[in-house]
Amino acid sequence: MIRLLVVDDHPVVRAGMVAVLGEEEDLDVVGEAGNGAEALALVPRLEPDVVLMDLRMPVMDGAEATARLRSMPSAPQVLVLTTYDTDADIVRAVEAGARGYLLKDAPTSVLTDAIRRAARGETVLAPPVAARLADRLRAPVGPDLTTREVQVLGLVARGLSNAEVGRELFIGEATVKTHLLRAFAKLGVQDRTAAVTEAHRRGLIDLG
Repeated sequence: MIRLLVVDDHPVVRAGMVAVLGEEEDLDVVGEAGNGAEALALVPRLEPDVVLMDLRMPVMDGAEATARLRSMPSAPQVLVLTTYDTDADIVRAVEAGARGYLLKDAPTSVLTDAIRRAARGETVLAPPVAARLADRLRAPVGPDLTTREVQVLGLVARGLSNAEVGRELFIGEATVKTHLLRAFAKLGVQDRTAAVTEAHRRGLIDLG
């Protein structure tokens, strides 16, 4: 039997997954959690083989919870099941140690097969996710942006003006312009919109 812990912040979704997975003869849903922190507390006691992990949750998100779970003794495998397939989400989950990454529109047969493969230590990626990772690996990385430049672009992506970005980060408007110009040069673009688009493409900022 493969012992499963289901982690999702939507009770109805979680209940649906528990019901569906519980019908499989070789899968045993030993527990459920509404966020990453709850999952961390349950794993030592429940000892699941696989944790089915959502990504965007309150208190502690799925990527952080995955990284902490994978550092535990006798760590369970983590299979991400989410509605999000942005580059930033995918990279964070994979770097955190997730064994697989599936989208919630996957058929039940695909999900159950992925759980069994993850339990065996195999890597399981939904086709769109695999394609995004391949594109990212092929894309030229170029010079790295500083943390501050990424912060500025993230706020610009939210529609903030230079003055508003400055107030948010407690820096002057002129400093904001400087960070933007340096980011433009590193990304090979000429304006704010193109910078945001390119930074998102590289997985540096999240537009969700």
